[in-house]
Amino acid sequence: MFEAVTLETDDRGVATLTLNRPEKHNAMSAQMLKDLSAAATQIAADDEIRVVVLTGAGKTFCAGGDLGWMQQQMAADSATRFVEARKLAEMLQALNTLPKPLIGALQGNAFGGGVGMASVCDIAIGDNTLKMGLTETRLGIIPATIGPYVLARMGEARARRVFMSARIFDAAEAVELGLLAKVVPAEQLQNAVEAEVLPYLNCAPGAVASAKKLARDLGPRIDEQVIDRTIQALVDRWETEEAVEGIQAFFDKRKPSWQS
Repeated sequence: MFEAVTLETDDRGVATLTLNRPEKHNAMSAQMLKDLSAAATQIAADDEIRVVVLTGAGKTFCAGGDLGWMQQQMAADSATRFVEARKLAEMLQALNTLPKPLIGALQGNAFGGGVGMASVCDIAIGDNTLKMGLTETRLGIIPATIGPYVLARMGEARARRVFMSARIFDAAEAVELGLLAKVVPAEQLQNAVEAEVLPYLNCAPGAVASAKKLARDLGPRIDEQVIDRTIQALVDRWETEEAVEGIQAFFDKRKPSWQS
């Protein structure tokens, strides 16, 4: 059913949603955005699913946005760019509003959109090899559509430490920043995730869904107005000379003009 993700559910009702482009370090392509949105809809409608684990196949959780997809946006008109950016925003909101607990299991790298994916999890656990970073500004773009979720998870003060600098940080600092709940040795990651799954199997599913919705309603506002603002900010940034230079420099395997 899906091309860029897999979805498997065990007999306990624990679903595992896996980003499945390991050869591309699970970079988010147009197909992956489509698949994740469809998977979220399917999970939300399935009363047999109690808990969801979000992870990535291979060595990397998610390397961020697929640069080929971003390059296509550079050649598109504004209307097309807006439509494509909305697909990314709607995928994140679908996962953020999922009426099931969402537990992230992160390994390797989580950059850009990968940080956004971690931020929509109710709890995210990383192994001790994990490196994270909001790397968009290196390419002349900004962490726009993921911004509301990153700020909701980290808080503004902590987010501003890494939101603009594209600095790479390790899993221990990600805990300090509020992105991860805990970090464990790689060989213990699955056990740590299982420890988070088990309590939910003793809870009333409807009560869990209602409690999660209440937490979202009481937290920072992420509504259509906020989402549209982030989409427009990303589209506007794609149209700058810096974005054109940054993306092209990556494909040319050279430094962009602003790097010394």
